[in-house]
Amino acid sequence: MKTLDYLHLNEKKVADVVSALHQLLADFQVHYTNLRGFHWDIKGHGFFVLHGKFEDMYNDAAEKVDEIAERILMLGGTPENKFSEYLKVAKVKEISGITCGGEAVEHILETYSYLIGEERKVIELANEAGDDATADLMTGYLKEQEKMVWMLVAFSTKSCTK
Repeated sequence: MKTLDYLHLNEKKVADVVSALHQLLADFQVHYTNLRGFHWDIKGHGFFVLHGKFEDMYNDAAEKVDEIAERILMLGGTPENKFSEYLKVAKVKEISGITCGGEAVEHILETYSYLIGEERKVIELANEAGDDATADLMTGYLKEQEKMVWMLVAFSTKSCTK
């Protein structure tokens, strides 16, 4: 028997979910690597705050990579594990050499915008397949990322002076 037999999910119905999760896995892997680079390369004003925040963010991304890969396995798929393959399909592009905090934050906001859109698509596909667990996983990601977007936008806003 297959795992899906016990989960009461139809393999054909979750095929689109698995495909979308493969895309998300590739995108998160590149996002993780970009965050590591921001963490290593950041300089100047805001270094202490951003260096630590980028570490928190890449640790979070690494956890999500593992969760996505495991969800692919639960749904009968096989997650990719070669970075060369991720780069062929990822829509998140590799970024390097960013030392300015504001520029790094802007790249992160653009990535979150993309990931949030993709996660909403996964939720839609999961709901169509009756896959509540994947929809719930993505909903949790959205909750965290929407708050992070709000915080990064607030961090990036120029202060008012009187």
